[in-house]
Amino acid sequence: MNRVTKLLKIQYPIIQGAMQEVATADLAASVSNGGGLGIIAAGGKTAEEVREQIKKAQSITDKPFGVNLMLMAKNVPEIVKVIIDEHVPVVTTGAGTPKNYMPDLKAAGIKVIPVIPNVKIAKKMEEMGADAVIAEGMEGGGHIGDTTSIVLWPQIADAINIPLIAAGGIADGRGVVNAFVSGAEGVQCGTIFSIAKESPVGDNWRNAVISANDTSTVVVGKTIRDASRAIKNSMTDHLAELEDRKVSRDEFNDAMNSGLQKAVSQDDASDGVIFSGEVAGLISSSKSAAEIVTDLVSNANKILDNLPKAVTN
Repeated sequence: MNRVTKLLKIQYPIIQGAMQEVATADLAASVSNGGGLGIIAAGGKTAEEVREQIKKAQSITDKPFGVNLMLMAKNVPEIVKVIIDEHVPVVTTGAGTPKNYMPDLKAAGIKVIPVIPNVKIAKKMEEMGADAVIAEGMEGGGHIGDTTSIVLWPQIADAINIPLIAAGGIADGRGVVNAFVSGAEGVQCGTIFSIAKESPVGDNWRNAVISANDTSTVVVGKTIRDASRAIKNSMTDHLAELEDRKVSRDEFNDAMNSGLQKAVSQDDASDGVIFSGEVAGLISSSKSAAEIVTDLVSNANKILDNLPKAVTN
C-alpha cells in the first residue's frame, strides 16, 4: 500500500483516464472491480445524465470510483451537487481551476485530484487543498500540455508534498516503472482503457489504435491554446484546416466535439476524432479492463524484480 492506494482505498495505484464520451459507467466500474480506480467523464453530459451514470456504476461495483469535471462546462455547479448527493468518493478535474468547488467537495469528504500540465499549477493546486495531482505529459491523448512526461514527472515530484499520479505515455509495465522511478505513486492510463472490452467504442476505433505506430497521432488546436492529440485521419486534417483559417476556439471545439461523438456513436474512424496517445504504438490487443489493470501491475513488478541485475551487470 502506498499513499495513492490508501487515499483512494483501492488495491492498485492504477487510474483510468477521463475520456469524454468513452469513460462511461460500464468502463469505470469494470476498472474499479479490477482493483484500480475507474472514472466517469462528466464532460458533455447534463447533470441528470451524470447522475444516471453514477447510479449505474454503483449497481455494477461496490468499489470506489470517481467522476471527472470538465471545469469549462457551464453546468459544473449542478454536476458538483449531483456528485455530492450521490456520495462519489473521488473527483478529478481538468480544463480550469477547481477553486470555486473545492470547499463544498472537501466538506463532503470527497478527494479532489486535478489534472495539471506544469510545476506552477501543481504547486497552486497543492496550496488550494488538492489531495493529489495528475501530471500529464504531451504524449497523452486528448487535451494535452507542452511538456514531455519524462521531464515533467520528476520536476513535479520534487516540487510538491502531495502524491503525484503520472499520465501520458503509459500502456504497459515499463511505463508504470518509468513513472514510479520518476517520483509518481500512481499512474493514469487513457488510451489502453479506451479500447477495453467494456469501452463503448466500436471495432473501427479499436482497430485504429491497435494498428497505430509511433507516428500515427497528430496534435491539433495548438494555436488556439487547446492542443489535443488524436489518430491522424481526414477529420484531423479538417481540424488543422480550421486552425489555419484561424476560426474561433468555440468553432474549433464544436467541430472537434462533433467528430468525437461521430467516432464513438457511429464508429467512424475516418471522419471522427479518435483521441489517442502516442503510446498507441505499443498496444496490440483489446482486453478486459480488469486484465489491463492486472497486466500493468504484474508486468511492472517483473521489471522491478530484474532491474537491479540489469543495472549492475
